[in-house]
Amino acid sequence: MPLYMDVHNLDGGVKADDVAQAHEADLKTQDKYGVTYLRYWVDEREGKIFCLVDAPSEDAANTVHREAHGLVADVVYRVIEGD
Repeated sequence: MPLYMDVHNLDGGVKADDVAQAHEADLKTQDKYGVTYLRYWVDEREGKIFCLVDAPSEDAANTVHREAHGLVADVVYRVIEGD
């Protein structure tokens, strides 16, 4: 299954605790769409969130975010994991 890295850009920063709650919502929603959110990273000050997701498509990954909490990524990259 393809692997994606999505990027969210939030004006005014973001709190890691809020991102953790959103990630939990993703985990509760993902199975419905055949998606697995693997990890995420946060830059609180810059308002950047990066999510690594195993999904059948970019659209499926965004659908999980949209349904779980409404925060859809600004950019999604298809990536290949290195050694």
